Amino acid sequence: MPQAMADVGLVGLAVMGQNLVLNMADHGFTVAVYNRTTATMEKFIAENPPAVFGSSGGGLIGKAELKDFVAAIKRPRRIVILVKAGPGTDAVIDSLTPLLEPGDLIIDGGNAHWEDTIRREKNLTAKGLLFLGSGVSGGEEGARFGPSLMPGGSPEAWKLLEPVWRAIAAKVDARTGKPLIGAKPGKPANAQGAVPCTAYIGPGGAGHYVKMVHNGIEYGDMQLICEAYHFMRDVLAMPTDDMARVFKDWNTGDLDSFLIEITADILAQKDPLTGKPFVDIVLDAAGQKGTGKWTIASALDLGVPAATMAEAVFARNISAAKDERVAASRLLRGPRHANHAHYTGSGDHNWVDFVRDALYCSKICSYAQGFALMHAAGAASGWKLNLGEIASIFRGGCIIRARFLQKITDAYTRRPDLPNLLLDPYFAGAIDAAQHNWRAVVARAAVHGVPTPAFSSALAYFDSYRSAALPANLLQAQRDYFGAHTYERTDQPRGKFFHLDWPDPKRPQSAV
Repeated sequence: MPQAMADVGLVGLAVMGQNLVLNMADHGFTVAVYNRTTATMEKFIAENPPAVFGSSGGGLIGKAELKDFVAAIKRPRRIVILVKAGPGTDAVIDSLTPLLEPGDLIIDGGNAHWEDTIRREKNLTAKGLLFLGSGVSGGEEGARFGPSLMPGGSPEAWKLLEPVWRAIAAKVDARTGKPLIGAKPGKPANAQGAVPCTAYIGPGGAGHYVKMVHNGIEYGDMQLICEAYHFMRDVLAMPTDDMARVFKDWNTGDLDSFLIEITADILAQKDPLTGKPFVDIVLDAAGQKGTGKWTIASALDLGVPAATMAEAVFARNISAAKDERVAASRLLRGPRHANHAHYTGSGDHNWVDFVRDALYCSKICSYAQGFALMHAAGAASGWKLNLGEIASIFRGGCIIRARFLQKITDAYTRRPDLPNLLLDPYFAGAIDAAQHNWRAVVARAAVHGVPTPAFSSALAYFDSYRSAALPANLLQAQRDYFGAHTYERTDQPRGKFFHLDWPDPKRPQSAV
């Protein structure tokens, strides 16, 4: 009796790859798997017999040789690659290509740079093969039970992958946008009318570009939460257990999100070795994998202000200089007369409420920057990105999933051509109602010597965006003075440029 053919294949059985395979099998797909280390594949197959997937009908086929792996997949083949981004991905593609036939599809699910995705699609298209670069967000848990998926490539390639991606993506309630939870091995979370957190993003590198910006927004979110924690710890002198309860309470309101939820859990956690708050024994030196830096580089290239995300990246950079900071702390003095506020206060001086408002307003500005960046990139690349749909697929599965994203989806539904989220009535109103408290927190932090680079840059972004007149008139005059870069006039139409014949600063001038 011939062996059953696989519906889809996957190369790369690290944790993310294994979990995505199990997710696909839970949804009834037979998945062929290949790993460079054969023992890893064999162990994975042995640990996951058909019974693991219940009555779904899904299962696994393991192959030790790449040619046998390719031969085990139904045509047109759909092969997902989940290996370390960069040369490793190119090596796998180069190994697969001679074994494939016209019309077969390769899907890169790693954190690839979008320009690499454009290059790979061009090369494979010339060989008659299809290629998609798809962002996969949600970490190990998301891959296993429902990630947010951001595919970019040709519509033909997406049509081939769509049934798989829609099946395995996280699901949200169609009315509220709330993620469906409760998935277990062999029993995926689903409901009648649930909306999958995936959609066709656009051609070429659009999917990986959107995933990159998602990560940049994630950097901003995490830094903003850390600054709220820092303010409560060092300005309010708030015990860690109380902070845990505050974050848990915040997670029931507008700040409801995965990152706020896990922050409450982290702050409540005790260190098993010392019994101290776990967060207090974690060294304050953060790592990063580069997607935040890519986001900021793209913002600079496109001329889009993204200072809050940039400050989040730089905050990680300065945190990594731990030894240097410790040495500097012995030499450099901060403010000498800053008194602690009291988080138990009431009325206008309830500083916990102030911090909540500062966090929410800053979050609005950070997302405004991220979505403005995607808008600009789509225009520059001809991608025609649907920003409302992109916000909707972030509602479940991914790291930045939050109640807040439903508001963004609604904003772009009301006005698909919205140039900036700050112009939407909901977000403008939210900031108008809370900006006093936001400003109070930024000011108090500065007086107390507690750094709030993301809070502060978000506030500066808001104040700059709402300003009809900025001091760039002086800057442009300076540029014209020393470099003859020209300037526009306030009393002339935009687009007309002028130059003043400035005096030579080295030559004495007449008093007239």
